[in-house]
Amino acid sequence: MALANVRAGLTCSICTNIYTDPVTLTCGHSFCQECIKVTWDKCEENEYFCPECRHRFWNRPEPKRNMRLYNIAASFHSTPAECTGSKIPCTYCISHPVPAAKTCLLCEASLCEDHLRVHSKSAEHVLTEPTTSIGNRKCSVHKKVLRYYCCEDAACICVSCSLAGEHRGHKVETLTEASEKKKKKLRNILKKLTSQRVEAEKRVQSLEEHRRQVRGKSAGVTERVTALIRDIREQLEALEKRLLSEISRQEEQVSLRVSDLIRQLEIKKEELSRKMGDIEELCDMTDPLTVLQGRESDRADYCGGQKQTDFSHVNNDEEGDVTSTPPRVEEGDGDDHIEENKDEEDDGQDNMDKVQEPNSYSLVIGHENYYQQDEGRGILDTDIYDVNFTEEDVALILMIFQNGLANILHGIKTQCCALELSDAVFCLNVSPNISLNLTTASNDVAISGDLKTISWSDLNQGLPETAERFEYPQVLSTESFSFGRHFWEVEGSESGAWRLGMAYGSAERRGKFSMMGDNNKSWALRKWDDEYVILHDNTIIYLMQKPSCNRLGLYLNCEAGRLSFYELCDPIRHLHTFTATFTEPLHVGICSSENTWILVMAAALLRTELTCPICMDIYTDPVTLTCGHNYCRLCITRTWDNQEEREYSCPECRHKFRAGWRAQGTPGGDSE
Repeated sequence: MALANVRAGLTCSICTNIYTDPVTLTCGHSFCQECIKVTWDKCEENEYFCPECRHRFWNRPEPKRNMRLYNIAASFHSTPAECTGSKIPCTYCISHPVPAAKTCLLCEASLCEDHLRVHSKSAEHVLTEPTTSIGNRKCSVHKKVLRYYCCEDAACICVSCSLAGEHRGHKVETLTEASEKKKKKLRNILKKLTSQRVEAEKRVQSLEEHRRQVRGKSAGVTERVTALIRDIREQLEALEKRLLSEISRQEEQVSLRVSDLIRQLEIKKEELSRKMGDIEELCDMTDPLTVLQGRESDRADYCGGQKQTDFSHVNNDEEGDVTSTPPRVEEGDGDDHIEENKDEEDDGQDNMDKVQEPNSYSLVIGHENYYQQDEGRGILDTDIYDVNFTEEDVALILMIFQNGLANILHGIKTQCCALELSDAVFCLNVSPNISLNLTTASNDVAISGDLKTISWSDLNQGLPETAERFEYPQVLSTESFSFGRHFWEVEGSESGAWRLGMAYGSAERRGKFSMMGDNNKSWALRKWDDEYVILHDNTIIYLMQKPSCNRLGLYLNCEAGRLSFYELCDPIRHLHTFTATFTEPLHVGICSSENTWILVMAAALLRTELTCPICMDIYTDPVTLTCGHNYCRLCITRTWDNQEEREYSCPECRHKFRAGWRAQGTPGGDSE
């Protein structure tokens, strides 16, 4: 006890630890030098004060070290830990501190094992575990040890309080009894708290598992989206290469045509240059006879082999008559004949104008038309647009582009449809096998014994008319659905009209708008021979898709408010999705007509079709080989990784491929 008091006197009021390098202020209070320094460093100038008595100092003091406190604190720091720690020392062991074993409430002293043996054993000397808080174990009024517990006031009292004090006549218990009762209550509370903690732990584990599932699903969705985007990008790149290749092909074709025309024109240009040189040479001659004879010698070359009008001889006796007989020059008469020919030439020049004139594109002196041919256009008349891209070429490029984009979009829709159906099939284990409710069936339909098939009946079924029975030939399922995801498969007759959908149980049973899809409480798809029609609230939407099979899928996601219809052909086609906020439980609804039947079932068959033959589980990121078989991408990749190079084959039909895996939406490769 004394040691505890000494410890309290050696404790710094700032750090609440034994003094370290203690200093004393002028007001008498002591602190650790570092503690008071840090405290005053935070104060404003001329605002220094003692942390205990709030005594103010006008200037910052420079406290001196208290050597006496320093020595005492130093010796206390060297005291064994068991006496200065959490254990309470014996009050009577002065020379050497010894841990106390018990504390006497009457003596207000802590006792070690040695002093406890010689201590009084009387009942007044109440022994407890070692403690320094002895004051709160005595009555504040009578200064006696607290021995009883007042049940009415929920207070610990002494003997005097129960006999003569304010608790006289109250129900009291000993502290031990009251403590045991309280412990019992606490144990019950502890049991409940333990149960709650277990539930909390289970909830935490469930949430952790849910978070892991969300992360896994997020990773799966991320992988799917990434693969889909990658596939789209690769298909666009392939389409780009195809378009550029077609443009290059057309460019090369035009270039070849242009090159051929240039070559022909170069030949023509050389020919024209030669002929122009010949003509210029003739034009430069002064001898008329030589000019005329030069034309005659080159007639075929100039006229292109056609008949040419003859100007070699002009008969003066017949004006305008042109003969084909050339003048004959005899030996010895040359001079006379030349002179005579000069006169004839003058007359012939006058008569030459009377000969049929060539057109504006003809060469003079009767030469053949060179720039205008009678039969078709010549090479010089070839228009530049004749060797350009034609409308057909541009249309071909646009057609390739449009068809490529259409195929890409179709592939995206198909993959998205497969992804949504894959997600739907994961919950099929909780989707019940529904049964048709006879109490809602019209008298115009017959329900099979297993309550799965509805068919048109020419005979009235004679069922009692109730408020639940439909007037039109339709029926609802017995089961209703307000939460979760569900999928059913429906097979119907190929011909005739029938409807499939979902409806509230409160849907109208009679009247003009009581048929499935004709009111705001039902959503339906109608199959009528070769067309699909969407119906809701008497609104009709005709679908572009034409029926290709008689099996349909119905997918309901209650939380998301989505009702989707699928055609279960190969590949599966998405037909339509309703989006709504469903306010009531939904029933499967089927409407029949003359000579039609409809079978509704759970999606066991679809689950089989969506099962990978390698892992025997629902497809994960499904891919399709060129042979038509489907697998999980990871499954077929691992299978092919174990096969030798260039020995890849389909695990089902053993169809072989020359090439291996391509990182696209579907495996690729050239088939053998």
